[in-house]
Amino acid sequence: MTGVRIVIGEDSALFREGLAALLADAGHDVVAKAGDAPALVRAVDETAPDLAIIDIRMPPDHTDDGARAARQVRAAWPELGIVLLSQHVETRHSVDLVSSGRFGYLLKDRVLDVDDFLDALRRVAAGGSALDPEVVGRLIGSHPLAALSAREREVLSLMAEGRTNVGIARRLWLTERTVETHVGSIMAKLGLPAGDENHRRVQAVLVYLNR
Repeated sequence: MTGVRIVIGEDSALFREGLAALLADAGHDVVAKAGDAPALVRAVDETAPDLAIIDIRMPPDHTDDGARAARQVRAAWPELGIVLLSQHVETRHSVDLVSSGRFGYLLKDRVLDVDDFLDALRRVAAGGSALDPEVVGRLIGSHPLAALSAREREVLSLMAEGRTNVGIARRLWLTERTVETHVGSIMAKLGLPAGDENHRRVQAVLVYLNR
Protein backbone atom coordinates (compact mmCIF):
# COMPACT_ATOMS: atom_id res chain seq x y z
CA MET A 1 0.00 0.00 0.00
CA THR A 2 1.61 3.26 -1.12
CA GLY A 3 0.39 6.78 -1.65
CA VAL A 4 -2.70 6.54 0.58
CA ARG A 5 -4.15 9.92 1.56
CA ILE A 6 -4.98 9.85 5.27
CA VAL A 7 -6.80 12.06 7.78
CA ILE A 8 -6.00 11.56 11.48
CA GLY A 9 -8.55 12.34 14.19
CA GLU A 10 -6.84 12.22 17.60
CA ASP A 11 -6.97 14.67 20.51
CA SER A 12 -3.59 13.72 22.01
CA ALA A 13 -1.07 15.93 20.19
CA LEU A 14 1.80 13.59 21.07
CA PHE A 15 0.06 10.48 19.75
CA ARG A 16 -1.29 12.36 16.71
CA GLU A 17 2.10 13.68 15.66
CA GLY A 18 3.81 10.35 16.32
CA LEU A 19 1.23 8.55 14.20
CA ALA A 20 1.60 11.12 11.42
CA ALA A 21 5.37 10.65 11.42
CA LEU A 22 5.02 6.86 11.29
CA LEU A 23 2.64 7.07 8.34
CA ALA A 24 4.84 9.56 6.49
CA ASP A 25 7.86 7.30 6.99
CA ALA A 26 5.81 4.47 5.47
CA GLY A 27 5.19 6.54 2.34
CA HIS A 28 1.66 7.79 3.03
CA ASP A 29 0.30 11.32 2.71
CA VAL A 30 -1.28 12.72 5.89
CA VAL A 31 -3.51 15.38 4.33
CA ALA A 32 -5.10 16.64 7.58
CA LYS A 33 -4.98 16.23 11.35
CA ALA A 34 -7.89 17.00 13.68
CA GLY A 35 -8.05 17.27 17.45
CA ASP A 36 -11.82 16.94 17.89
CA ALA A 37 -14.77 15.25 16.19
CA PRO A 38 -16.26 18.31 14.40
CA ALA A 39 -12.83 19.23 13.02
CA LEU A 40 -12.41 15.67 11.79
CA VAL A 41 -15.69 15.77 9.87
CA ARG A 42 -14.68 19.08 8.28
CA ALA A 43 -11.24 17.72 7.38
CA VAL A 44 -12.73 14.70 5.62
CA ASP A 45 -15.19 16.90 3.71
CA GLU A 46 -12.42 19.28 2.65
CA THR A 47 -9.74 16.75 1.67
CA ALA A 48 -11.70 13.63 0.53
CA PRO A 49 -9.03 11.21 1.83
CA ASP A 50 -8.71 7.50 1.12
CA LEU A 51 -8.54 6.59 4.80
CA ALA A 52 -9.47 8.16 8.14
CA ILE A 53 -7.87 7.03 11.40
CA ILE A 54 -10.12 8.08 14.27
CA ASP A 55 -9.88 7.85 18.06
CA ILE A 56 -13.20 6.68 19.50
CA ARG A 57 -12.99 9.08 22.49
CA MET A 58 -12.52 12.65 21.30
CA PRO A 59 -13.64 16.15 22.26
CA PRO A 60 -16.01 17.79 22.73
CA ASP A 61 -17.65 15.17 24.97
CA HIS A 62 -14.76 12.70 25.36
CA THR A 63 -17.20 9.79 25.14
CA ASP A 64 -17.88 8.17 21.75
CA ASP A 65 -17.57 11.36 19.67
CA GLY A 66 -15.05 9.77 17.33
CA ALA A 67 -17.27 6.77 16.65
CA ARG A 68 -20.25 9.01 15.94
CA ALA A 69 -18.11 11.14 13.63
CA ALA A 70 -17.02 7.95 11.86
CA ARG A 71 -20.63 7.02 11.17
CA GLN A 72 -21.28 10.55 9.91
CA VAL A 73 -18.39 10.56 7.45
CA ARG A 74 -19.19 7.00 6.35
CA ALA A 75 -22.69 8.13 5.43
CA ALA A 76 -21.29 11.02 3.39
CA TRP A 77 -18.30 9.14 1.95
CA PRO A 78 -19.24 5.43 1.62
CA GLU A 79 -15.95 4.53 -0.08
CA LEU A 80 -13.84 6.01 2.73
CA GLY A 81 -11.72 3.55 4.68
CA ILE A 82 -12.15 4.02 8.44
CA VAL A 83 -9.93 2.73 11.21
CA LEU A 84 -11.16 3.34 14.76
CA LEU A 85 -8.59 3.42 17.55
CA SER A 86 -9.41 2.83 21.20
CA GLN A 87 -7.53 2.58 24.46
CA HIS A 88 -9.87 -0.16 25.68
CA VAL A 89 -12.16 -2.73 24.05
CA GLU A 90 -15.56 -1.18 23.28
CA THR A 91 -17.20 -3.71 21.00
CA ARG A 92 -20.52 -1.92 20.43
CA HIS A 93 -18.98 0.36 17.81
CA SER A 94 -17.49 -2.38 15.64
CA VAL A 95 -20.82 -4.05 14.83
CA ASP A 96 -22.43 -1.01 13.21
CA LEU A 97 -19.56 -0.10 10.88
CA VAL A 98 -17.92 -3.38 9.94
CA SER A 99 -20.84 -4.67 7.89
CA SER A 100 -20.15 -2.08 5.20
CA GLY A 101 -16.48 -3.05 4.90
CA ARG A 102 -13.49 -0.72 4.57
CA PHE A 103 -13.37 -0.71 8.37
CA GLY A 104 -10.86 -1.47 11.08
CA TYR A 105 -11.04 -1.40 14.86
CA LEU A 106 -7.69 -1.56 16.66
CA LEU A 107 -6.46 -0.94 20.17
CA LYS A 108 -3.93 1.87 20.38
CA ASP A 109 -1.26 -0.49 21.66
CA ARG A 110 -1.41 -2.21 18.26
CA VAL A 111 0.26 0.84 16.69
CA LEU A 112 3.46 -0.19 18.47
CA ASP A 113 3.58 -3.32 16.31
CA VAL A 114 4.28 -1.24 13.22
CA ASP A 115 4.20 -4.04 10.64
CA ASP A 116 0.85 -5.40 11.85
CA PHE A 117 -0.59 -1.90 12.11
CA LEU A 118 0.43 -0.94 8.59
CA ASP A 119 -0.86 -4.28 7.30
CA ALA A 120 -4.24 -3.57 8.92
CA LEU A 121 -4.34 -0.14 7.26
CA ARG A 122 -3.49 -1.76 3.92
CA ARG A 123 -6.39 -4.20 4.25
CA VAL A 124 -8.87 -1.45 5.12
CA ALA A 125 -7.67 0.90 2.37
CA ALA A 126 -8.02 -1.98 -0.12
CA GLY A 127 -11.68 -2.44 0.83
CA GLY A 128 -11.38 -5.09 3.51
CA SER A 129 -11.67 -5.10 7.28
CA ALA A 130 -9.38 -5.55 10.27
CA LEU A 131 -10.43 -6.18 13.85
CA ASP A 132 -8.02 -6.21 16.75
CA PRO A 133 -7.46 -9.73 18.15
CA GLU A 134 -8.57 -8.54 21.60
CA VAL A 135 -11.79 -7.14 20.16
CA VAL A 136 -12.44 -10.43 18.37
CA GLY A 137 -11.67 -12.37 21.54
CA ARG A 138 -14.16 -10.29 23.49
CA LEU A 139 -16.85 -10.77 20.85
CA ILE A 140 -16.34 -14.52 20.57
CA GLY A 141 -15.67 -15.07 24.26
CA SER A 142 -19.01 -13.57 25.28
CA HIS A 143 -21.04 -16.02 23.16
CA PRO A 144 -21.06 -19.81 23.18
CA LEU A 145 -20.72 -20.53 19.44
CA ALA A 146 -21.68 -24.03 20.43
CA ALA A 147 -21.99 -25.23 16.86
CA LEU A 148 -18.29 -24.68 16.13
CA SER A 149 -15.38 -26.89 17.07
CA ALA A 150 -12.41 -25.49 18.98
CA ARG A 151 -10.35 -25.36 15.78
CA GLU A 152 -13.16 -23.62 13.89
CA ARG A 153 -13.32 -20.99 16.64
CA GLU A 154 -9.60 -20.37 16.17
CA VAL A 155 -10.05 -20.03 12.42
CA LEU A 156 -13.08 -17.76 12.89
CA SER A 157 -11.11 -15.51 15.24
CA LEU A 158 -8.32 -15.10 12.68
CA MET A 159 -10.86 -14.55 9.90
CA ALA A 160 -12.39 -11.73 11.90
CA GLU A 161 -8.99 -10.09 12.24
CA GLY A 162 -9.04 -9.87 8.44
CA ARG A 163 -6.44 -12.55 7.74
CA THR A 164 -6.43 -14.54 4.50
CA ASN A 165 -6.53 -18.34 4.34
CA VAL A 166 -2.79 -18.30 3.71
CA GLY A 167 -2.22 -16.13 6.78
CA ILE A 168 -4.43 -18.37 8.91
CA ALA A 169 -2.63 -21.47 7.69
CA ARG A 170 0.73 -19.98 8.65
CA ARG A 171 -0.50 -18.90 12.07
CA LEU A 172 -2.05 -22.27 12.94
CA TRP A 173 0.51 -24.46 11.12
CA LEU A 174 -2.14 -25.92 8.84
CA THR A 175 -2.32 -26.43 5.09
CA GLU A 176 -4.29 -23.89 3.10
CA ARG A 177 -6.66 -26.62 1.95
CA THR A 178 -7.40 -27.54 5.58
CA VAL A 179 -8.17 -23.89 6.36
CA GLU A 180 -10.48 -23.71 3.34
CA THR A 181 -12.34 -26.73 4.70
CA HIS A 182 -12.72 -25.11 8.11
CA VAL A 183 -13.92 -21.84 6.56
CA GLY A 184 -16.53 -23.66 4.51
CA SER A 185 -17.73 -25.51 7.60
CA ILE A 186 -17.95 -22.27 9.59
CA MET A 187 -19.99 -20.54 6.91
CA ALA A 188 -22.36 -23.50 6.71
CA LYS A 189 -22.81 -23.78 10.48
CA LEU A 190 -23.49 -20.05 10.83
CA GLY A 191 -25.97 -20.20 7.96
CA LEU A 192 -24.24 -17.57 5.84
CA PRO A 193 -25.38 -17.55 2.19
CA ALA A 194 -22.95 -17.44 -0.69
CA GLY A 195 -22.03 -13.95 -1.80
CA ASP A 196 -19.30 -11.32 -1.96
CA GLU A 197 -16.28 -12.71 -0.14
CA ASN A 198 -14.78 -9.26 0.39
CA HIS A 199 -16.65 -8.60 3.66
CA ARG A 200 -18.20 -12.02 4.29
CA ARG A 201 -15.29 -13.40 6.32
CA VAL A 202 -15.45 -10.68 8.97
CA GLN A 203 -19.24 -10.71 8.91
CA ALA A 204 -19.14 -14.40 9.79
CA VAL A 205 -18.53 -13.35 13.38
CA LEU A 206 -20.80 -10.31 13.44
CA VAL A 207 -23.82 -11.82 11.65
CA TYR A 208 -23.89 -14.61 14.21
CA LEU A 209 -23.60 -12.21 17.17
CA ASN A 210 -26.39 -9.99 15.82
CA ARG A 211 -28.95 -12.77 15.67
